[in-house]
Amino acid sequence: MSTHTNTRPDANRADQTKDAALGTPGQASTTPAAFIALEEEHAAHNYHPLPVVVATGDGAWVTDVDGKRYLDCLAAYSAVNFGHSNPVLLDAARAQLGRITLTSRAFHNDQLGPFVTALAELAHKDMVLPMNTGAEAVESGIKVARAWGYRVKGVAPDQANIIVAGGNFHGRTTTIISFSDDESARAGFGPFTPGFRTVPFGDAEALEAAIDENTVAVLLEPIQGEAGIVVPPAGYLPAVREITTRRNVLFIADEIQSGLGRTGATFACDLVGVVPDLYLLGKALGGGIVPVSAVVGNRDVLGVLHPGEHGSTFGGNPLAAAVGSAVVRMLATGEYQERARVLGAHLHEALNGLVGRGVVAVRGAGLWAGIDIDPSLASGRAVCEALMVRGVLAKDTHGSTIRLAPPLCVSEADLDWAVAQLATVLDEFAAA
Repeated sequence: MSTHTNTRPDANRADQTKDAALGTPGQASTTPAAFIALEEEHAAHNYHPLPVVVATGDGAWVTDVDGKRYLDCLAAYSAVNFGHSNPVLLDAARAQLGRITLTSRAFHNDQLGPFVTALAELAHKDMVLPMNTGAEAVESGIKVARAWGYRVKGVAPDQANIIVAGGNFHGRTTTIISFSDDESARAGFGPFTPGFRTVPFGDAEALEAAIDENTVAVLLEPIQGEAGIVVPPAGYLPAVREITTRRNVLFIADEIQSGLGRTGATFACDLVGVVPDLYLLGKALGGGIVPVSAVVGNRDVLGVLHPGEHGSTFGGNPLAAAVGSAVVRMLATGEYQERARVLGAHLHEALNGLVGRGVVAVRGAGLWAGIDIDPSLASGRAVCEALMVRGVLAKDTHGSTIRLAPPLCVSEADLDWAVAQLATVLDEFAAA
């Protein structure tokens, strides 16, 4: 008989961590610390989550492993716009799970056609390129814009450039971080992809000055989410639309966070009467159940792609298409857009009442708010940690800003309670 010796330096620590979480056979530990310990030991440390372990969700509320309930004021960065465990979306997913979930695009399936037709109609466009994640939608939009530039506009090979805005967040793939100015996403990941020019967000004159004969697109978030829910001047997006049309450049709107009801309209561009050449969609398109994203545009742009030039094994799969179709049907009624508009106005009025009481400024649209905390009072992270203790889940960004984006099914009473918790937290920091 041979004896095996585990020589890994961290073997004992790993085994102890696993024992703490799993306990003895038949007695698994379910404490938050145990679950967090397992994650810390074996999941890559690319996130720094709040120390809450969510187990279930219903509507705008989630419950942790200890049974404590929290009002979810992040909604997975708008991916859960329609609430946790939405019965309509769960029914659509369950029905499709019992039929077929994946074929790849090597074959047709009976869910994709109805989905892309409905989504195209919702956006008043001709065609849809289905993908999975938001970052994939952005990468796909970049490829489409370059192909359009070479095949339609006549840009010389490998010379295309795309204009982007400072403070942008479009994802964390290598190409996307190449035009990010967030050093936490960029530092240590070069060399970077060329072909992008950055101008200040909200400055239409700077944008036009950056355009040359090789510019194929302008890629913008109508409202910058990760930057702190930054809303541009009212005339900015209309000016971008006029400039891009006049200069024969595509206007690509990244509506992955801002779209599909979040701002009180189907798309944030609708708020100022602007229609881009391409919409980039994701997050809420999958209803918080499966990753679904899409590039949506007209045939004269999306039609530049040929078979074999772009694809994804899971893009357009039957399960995703079935859930996506249910999402589009819900949005087609206008109910969720109206809820976001009305409740959003109520939320912003309440939040503005905190300006001068630890809040420096409030921005946003619909049920989407960026709240600048007085940095001399507390960091955004500290405020979010204190809110968590009081039963509200929110997310910080850029030091002293917190973001609120509750599911669109949230109630007015829930919103009032959340603002009251924030007011109490701010008062506690001021007293300390």
